[in-house]
Amino acid sequence: MRQGRGPDELRPIRLVRGFTEMTPGSVLIEMGRTRVLCTASFDPEVPRWLRDEGRGWVTAEYAMLPGSTRERVPRSAVSGGRVKEIQRLIGRALRAVVDQKAMGEGTVRVDCDVLQADGGTRTAAITGAWIALHDAFTHAVQQGLLAAHPLVDHCAAVSVGLAGGAALLDLDYDEDVTADVDCNVVMTGSGGLVEVQGTAEGRPFTREQLGALLDLATKGIAGLVAAQRRALERS
Repeated sequence: MRQGRGPDELRPIRLVRGFTEMTPGSVLIEMGRTRVLCTASFDPEVPRWLRDEGRGWVTAEYAMLPGSTRERVPRSAVSGGRVKEIQRLIGRALRAVVDQKAMGEGTVRVDCDVLQADGGTRTAAITGAWIALHDAFTHAVQQGLLAAHPLVDHCAAVSVGLAGGAALLDLDYDEDVTADVDCNVVMTGSGGLVEVQGTAEGRPFTREQLGALLDLATKGIAGLVAAQRRALERS
């Protein structure tokens, strides 16, 4: 057993909406020992290259705070290549479930700050950022900045992997660094695939194994979307 859970079970998840008071969209997501603060704010303008296009934009930033890992993360690391790749991933994931025309010419900026890292920080960030984005849009509608809510579906993400030939859902740090195969999967609430990132750390894996991992991710993301829905019901 993996600290009291089976190979197809998520770590305990906790979503705290309104975690901070200064930003209309704010959520703390906890996936096991991983904790990410996600905030989102709406700006009724778009980047210069989108002006007069009649559609909006969603962008994201991601950072690991210095004390979030066992060894201190330098603040200079926030601009590294890995960080930029994760930022682009989060932005793509969120835009996949947004009607950008319904946004008009507005921008939502999502910030995902890792407070504590124990594996799956990028996937937790996407799952939590969706809630923050939802609440930022809701606030913009209430303020008359938007005529309608632009979100068209849920979006969540989870990691899966192969360790010793066994398929595992929602890897923690120790599992991630020893896994033979590590994948991050982003899906919509209706089951559409947004992104699949998969890597063999040694021996290649088969198409059948990939299918098993995607089935496992689908189950996990269904559980995460259910948690998002419960969080919204508590408003």
